[in-house]
Amino acid sequence: MGLFTKDIKTMDDLFVHQLQDIYYAEQQLTKALPKMADKATDPQLKQGFLTHLEETRQHVKRLEEVFKMHGTEVKAVDCPAIDGIIEEAEETAGEVADKAVLDAALINAAQAAEHYEIVRYGSLIAWAKQLGRTDCAALLAKTLEEEKATDSKLTKLAESKVNLRAAS
Repeated sequence: MGLFTKDIKTMDDLFVHQLQDIYYAEQQLTKALPKMADKATDPQLKQGFLTHLEETRQHVKRLEEVFKMHGTEVKAVDCPAIDGIIEEAEETAGEVADKAVLDAALINAAQAAEHYEIVRYGSLIAWAKQLGRTDCAALLAKTLEEEKATDSKLTKLAESKVNLRAAS
């Protein structure tokens, strides 16, 4: 189902479709994060990816809970956006020989995924509230705060040392 197909007729349809989209995205990230951790050379970055992997596994569980709370089948739909972000990250990582530059590229790729997730969770929270599902919104908000925190940590790591090392 595409985003603007006739299958999406109501706000509830849109909410469920985007739940399915982010559910797929989180599942793909649980596969991508270990690979990113393996490629990272900065110990703090490597650990950050592994820590966020555990958080991402919790995000998947929370989404499953939101599906159930909303009375909807737990189901993923393909998300070309996250597939593209992950594919670009893999291509870029394969092209960078300098390990310091690779770490900077990995942070950029991770932040692209984080920003995608932040947008999706923000919309889902707003829509859940509009639909009177403050219970769903509260669970989604926990994940949104974790995504924002990860993005902030990545920025601090990039600006404090990774980008400096890559530029020297």
